[in-house]
Formats: sequence, C-alpha cells, structure tokens
Amino acid sequence: MRVLVIGGGPAGVNAALQAAALGARATLVERGRVGGTALNSGPAPVRTLARAARLVRDWNSWETFGLRGPRPEVDLAATLANAQRVADYAYHRRRVADHIRAAGVDLVEDAGDVRFRDANTVTTADGRTFTADRLIIAVGGRAARPSIPGAELGLTYEDVRTLTALPDRVAVIGGADTGCQLASILADFGSRVTLIESAPRIVARADADISSALEQAFRARGMDVHTGARVERLETCDAGVRVVFRMGEQAADVAVAAAFFAVGWPGNADLIGADAAGIAVEGGYVMTDEFLRTEVAHIFAAGDVNGHSMLVASATLEGRVAGENAVLGAHRRADHAIVPVGSFTDPEYAGVGLTEEQARSRYECAVAVAPYADLLRPVADGRPDGFCKLIVETASRQLVGAHVLGEYSAEVIQMVAACMAAGMRVEDVAELRPAFPTFTEGVAMAAQMLTRDLGVRPMSRLFWSSLT
Repeated sequence: MRVLVIGGGPAGVNAALQAAALGARATLVERGRVGGTALNSGPAPVRTLARAARLVRDWNSWETFGLRGPRPEVDLAATLANAQRVADYAYHRRRVADHIRAAGVDLVEDAGDVRFRDANTVTTADGRTFTADRLIIAVGGRAARPSIPGAELGLTYEDVRTLTALPDRVAVIGGADTGCQLASILADFGSRVTLIESAPRIVARADADISSALEQAFRARGMDVHTGARVERLETCDAGVRVVFRMGEQAADVAVAAAFFAVGWPGNADLIGADAAGIAVEGGYVMTDEFLRTEVAHIFAAGDVNGHSMLVASATLEGRVAGENAVLGAHRRADHAIVPVGSFTDPEYAGVGLTEEQARSRYECAVAVAPYADLLRPVADGRPDGFCKLIVETASRQLVGAHVLGEYSAEVIQMVAACMAAGMRVEDVAELRPAFPTFTEGVAMAAQMLTRDLGVRPMSRLFWSSLT
C-alpha cells in the first residue's frame, strides 16, 4: 500500500512514521522545511522569546532578593537570532529529516505548493507528480487577517522575526492565546502595549477566573486592555499606524509604531486544490469524521487543517491516528477530551478539561481554589499571585477540569492531566505527595480542600498553608 502525506508538521510527520511502521510505503511531501509551524516559527521560537522576556521581567524583583544591578537591555537582533537557533536545533542538531528517512519514509522537502490533480494524485510547484492509494492531508494553517480597510498595514506574529528595532508602542489585535503571548512578550521587552479584543473578555475560551486574573495582571503591568472592542480600520499616521476601533457606541483610536493581528488561525485546505479530489472545505478547514476521514473514504486529514483541536499535542496524536486508519482501515478515533493547554504569558496560565461554566452546565460540581499565597515556593520565588483551581463532578468524585495561573503553569497542568487520564478520584489526588516546596503542591492542596468539603474523609490542609 502506498500512503502519501501532504505537509511535514507534527501531524504529517507522525502520520508518515506511523504508516511506515505499519508496513506501508510512505511518502511525505513538505512545501518547505519539515517541522511545520511548531518547530520553525511557532511554539519553539516563541517560547524562546518568552524566556528572554521572563529574564527581563525578573530584573524588576532583584531588590526583593537583595540584588543590585542595571536593567538588562534588549538586543532585539540577538534575541531573535537566539529564537531562530532553537528553531534550527531540532532540524539540524537532532537531524529530524534523517530520522524520518531512516524510519523508511520517502521525504520530499522544499516541494513548494502541492495541489490535488485528482483523488489519488497530487502535483508540486516544480511539476513532480505523486500518486498513492491512501492520502493524508496535514498542511496546517496560517495567521488570519481581518477583512477591514488598511489590513495590509498590520503584521502577524510571524513578522516579529523581521523586526529590526523594538517598537516603542504596539497594538495587538486579538486577545486569545497567541495575542496575549505576543502582548506579554513585547511588554516585557519594554514596548507600551495596547491589547484589543472583540469578545467580552480576553482568552475567552479559558476559565472565567483565568481571564479575569490575567486581565488584572496585564493592567497592573501597564498594558491598556480593551475588551468588547471591534477594530474598524487601520490607517497610516506619523507614529506609523493608527488603529481605529469601537466599543459599543464609543469610538476610539491609538497611534502605534506597529500593529499585530492575532485574530484566528484558518486552515490551509483552500490552498491545495481540494475540489479536484472531491473534498469538502469550509473556512480553510477539511471536514472529517471522528476517524479523521474526509468524505472521500481513502483521504484523511490531521492537525490544524481539520480545525478540531489546533494544538501541537493534538496534531501529534491525530497524525498517528490518521496514519493507522489509512493503513488498517478507519477504526480508531482521535480523542481530545484531556488535552492540557499552556500559554507562556506573564503570568503563565494553563488549563485542562472543562471550564467551571461548562462543568456546571453538565454536572453537579464542586470547586476549590488553592491560592499560591498559601504555598511556600511561590512566596519564596516572589510570585505569590496565582492559584490552582480544581473542578470535580460530585457523583463520581473525578476531576473534570483544572485551571492554573502563575509560574510554571504549563508544567503544573501536566500533573492534573495525568490524574484525569488515570481516572483518579479527588481523594486519591489529595494523597499525592509532590516535592516540597513546589508549585505543584497547589494541586494537592485544592484536592485536599475538595476531599474535606465533599465529606469523603477528614483532611487537614498542607502544613505550610495551615500556618497562613
């Protein structure tokens, strides 16, 4: 059996590797360099920029720890070069392409745009043709631009790497995960940031307590945050770009050196000639069933291009599922019930499972919030403004959601996700013994609070928290 995978990001790479492991003759065609947005321009380099921003931010707390010294200056060119170093690391130092080929996959890089000629055949920009029995579409997505006057004046997160100087004033349009990360990084670097979000709150898909606390933290750092605000147009001005927006009946504008769009991530399915293969596409996304199968039975789609989960971890899983289903037949579903999400803002936030609002609409629930001010490690680190929130379905006493704000949130949430995947009851989580002193003690503390409140068994609070 010949399996052709189009797109070499996490979904495509794992689909090709899985198909080859199952005995198929797998070919992976990538328009540029294998690794996709995740390694080349997204999480890997962005997380590196966030680390640099965190180092700058930590200078503000030096005096608390008895340290003295001048504020570090941001060498933007060197900072961006370091982010590119991390992006290059996996490809060159870890020899990703060699690993894929060694696993038996025929890897084709720098193929340019790939388009369907029919349901079994694709052609590349340079005229090469590939034919297969099964095909997997994994072409990812791209940063969106709104259909407003002057949209061409705006940038996206991908354009950060092209900056030659740090803008003194910036507008970030879109307050979901990407927009908040970008706003936070630029603010730490020293830009004055205005964040504009059309929804009633930033990170609207997160738990409401996370949204509220993050907005308060952003405002405390000097950011201008506007929610319920719709951008009407961008226009040139002496400062660079004027962003004109409206909040209800009130018109407003801000003049900035640069305006960044973070307003969505449409799939790239509209770029591959999907109609020639008879594949349904909506908004750039390929429509699939629970087996990641399109309406053309031998064609599957995995990763951002199907719009299901839009996360690297989900794309990796979907790639394996699509590869397996392509070779063995559609029998395995891609389950996204427990997918931890973390964002590298200041402060960090993370979540897994249902928000409190979602959980209460489905179950009888109990909720506990462990404040980081009651834990030794956050206080010792000078970062006590955070919390760990657990949501439990009372009948089963199992965790159905967790939300964390503060240092190392993206790491702490992994512990809760593992507990949920294992089907642990809250009293079992309460008996876990995280190392002392750590931020993960917040998970045990919240579980102990719930165990006591639900009347499962008498349980005192953690020693440190009981002293506060």
